Amino acid sequence: MAMWVFGYGSLIWKAGFHFDDRLVGFIKDYRRVFYQGSTDHRGTPEYPGRTVTLEPAEGEVCWGVAYKIIRKEDQEAALEHLEVREKQYDMKAYLDFFTEPPATTPAISNVLVYIASADKKLNKNYLGPASFEEIADQIVHAEGPSGPNRDYLFKLETALIQIGCEDEHVNDLADEVRRIVLKRGTAHLMKTGVH
Repeated sequence: MAMWVFGYGSLIWKAGFHFDDRLVGFIKDYRRVFYQGSTDHRGTPEYPGRTVTLEPAEGEVCWGVAYKIIRKEDQEAALEHLEVREKQYDMKAYLDFFTEPPATTPAISNVLVYIASADKKLNKNYLGPASFEEIADQIVHAEGPSGPNRDYLFKLETALIQIGCEDEHVNDLADEVRRIVLKRGTAHLMKTGVH
């Protein structure tokens, strides 16, 4: 029996496991939000980065990719990889996955999705909502073992464009981060006297 895994963050551009097929599509009644703190990949315990999780949102859709894994040993290896990689995501859900916007019947049912819940008892790294500016500022300054937090945001923006998805939240956040970086770079040049 094939296993399917849905990626809505870094899994879109970097699976890290063997898969047999990859489908672009979406899940319903969730939206992608930068509410999860990353202390192991895109930030540190002292200065967490922000990565995406899913938030229930009636009537919304979240685009991403679903990976099909057929062989039992590949499934085991994928789960082993994901349990380490997604260890700060405390919930697993099995959701319906759709490939066509008007569809009411899912293309695939029981697709595995990792979610970082808003429950601070279960998920100590949940950062939750903040102003648009605060989230952008945190992303600009955070860096972890996997690199700068802003690289994660920019790669997500590019990956979503490549699969034909327009995510306003991600695009607006990426624009705001670019604006802060540009402003900071200009201020730095002014201070050092380089024009």
